[in-house]
Order: sequence, then structure tokens, then C-alpha cells
Amino acid sequence: MRYTHVLFDLDGTLTDSSKGIEKSAALALDYFHIPYQSLDDLSVFIGPPLRKTFPEWGVPEERVEEAVQIFRSYYLVKGKFENRPFDGIVTMLEDLKAAGVHLYVATSKPEGTAREILDHYDLSQYFDEIAGASMDGSRDDKASVIRYLLSKCAHVSDALMVGDTYYDIDGACDLGMASAGVSWGFGSVSDMISHGAAVIVKSPQELENYILG
Repeated sequence: MRYTHVLFDLDGTLTDSSKGIEKSAALALDYFHIPYQSLDDLSVFIGPPLRKTFPEWGVPEERVEEAVQIFRSYYLVKGKFENRPFDGIVTMLEDLKAAGVHLYVATSKPEGTAREILDHYDLSQYFDEIAGASMDGSRDDKASVIRYLLSKCAHVSDALMVGDTYYDIDGACDLGMASAGVSWGFGSVSDMISHGAAVIVKSPQELENYILG
């Protein structure tokens, strides 16, 4: 076995959460009269912290918290369930858990929301611990979430971070942890490679084989 502890990102790695996030982002951008061509343009809101992405789209820094609250007014009621596990994810998690791998979730999504989504799709049973962002923004970026999780659960020397964006790769690298990028998510494969991903996998089965060695 190559890794005994594996941390998974949620959006774009375990589940396809695109529609709920894009609709929530659209609601906030519409409020600020910020134009976009289509909902597909808003896939950039999947993965990174909202407090980082909204300013990049022109929301004034002093109004970012307002944008986050508008986003959450839709997402926390309906958008979070406009979601589904990617094909092959459940089988992979079952196999890894049966092999004795300790599994965790490390997401930039608020921790309570992540738990609700994982419970809704009956995925929580596979994870030893679920860690996410704090609602007040004090634990927001991927590195801080990973650090929080590792302080409770695992050791960097035998842990792997799995994600679909360079934010996941950077978060792992900041803590000296190995990382794997998945190609089925919403991030750029070339970005993940350039930021230091040890491997890029094209399917949950390929990821399982890599983890088990």
C-alpha cells in the first residue's frame, strides 16, 4: 500500500457540485450587476474560497462578505443538493476502506455544509473525519483546512491529498504532503502539474490503484 491516509477534496473530486455553485454565484453577481456570459463561466467558483474569487470578479473588497451571504442564501437552502457523486466514487471508497486506508475530507466548503452533503448521499460512512472551512473565514484556504485535519488525524509522512485544482495541490505542498490531481473535476490539469502534483489520474479506479500501489 502506497498511502495509509488519504484526504479528499469534495467539490469536483468526490461530487459534481457545479450547478448549485454556479447558480449561487450567479445570484450574487446579478445583485452586483456584474456580467457573465453563461453559468458555465462561473465554474471558477468551484473549489477556491469565495472570499478570494468574488474580488477577482469585481466585487469590492468591502462588500465581499455581502456577496458571500447572497451566495449562501441560495446554496445553503437548495444549491448544496444540486449535486451528485461522480461515477465510480462510491466503489472506490468502499474498496479503499475495505483495504484499511484511512479516509478524510478536506474541503474549503463550510464544514457543516460538507457534512450535510456527504450525509445526504450516504458518503459520510467512508470517512474517519470531515474537515472544512469555518463560517467566519478564520479557516478558509485549503492549507489551513489540511493543517486543522492533520492536527487531529494523520501524519504528513504517510498522507496523500487528492483534489481537482491547484489550490488542493498548493495546500498539500505548503505542508510537505504528497498530492494527486484528478482530471474529471473543474480545475486545469496543466496547472496541477505545474504546481507539483505527484500524479494525475483519469478515473476513480486509477486513483484507487495508485493509492494501493
